[in-house]
Amino acid sequence: MLIKQMSVFVENTTGRLAQLTRVLGNDGIDIKASCIADTVDFGILRCIVDDPEEATRVLKEHGFTASITEVIAVELEDRPGGFADVLEILAKENIGVNYIYSTIRSKEGAAIIVLKVEDPQKAIDVLLSNNVKLYKAHELGNIGK
Repeated sequence: MLIKQMSVFVENTTGRLAQLTRVLGNDGIDIKASCIADTVDFGILRCIVDDPEEATRVLKEHGFTASITEVIAVELEDRPGGFADVLEILAKENIGVNYIYSTIRSKEGAAIIVLKVEDPQKAIDVLLSNNVKLYKAHELGNIGK
């Protein structure tokens, strides 16, 4: 249930993010989830794509710095406290969360959240044992269709 996430260093200049997304689009690569954290000079785009290895290769050919890390995607009830329920399961097992973001598509009555955690395999085991639905990368593209 681990999902490969692509992280891309993006200079904080007008149009650079547009260039990055056009490179992916021209190669037929669909972004299923994304977030960007920025500073004055640069940002880090984190995203789930169809083929992270191919996307990384293509971006590097176009002068971007990209790498791959592993994350998990969880479904939670789209209601007040739904996210807290999942985070409390992880906290009880002393699993730290490094960062989070949501997917581009959603499911009726549910939200899909991407988590980067300190111990991914332990988190997967704990969440599954608590009946939390996890997603594989290819499933993220079919949500809401």
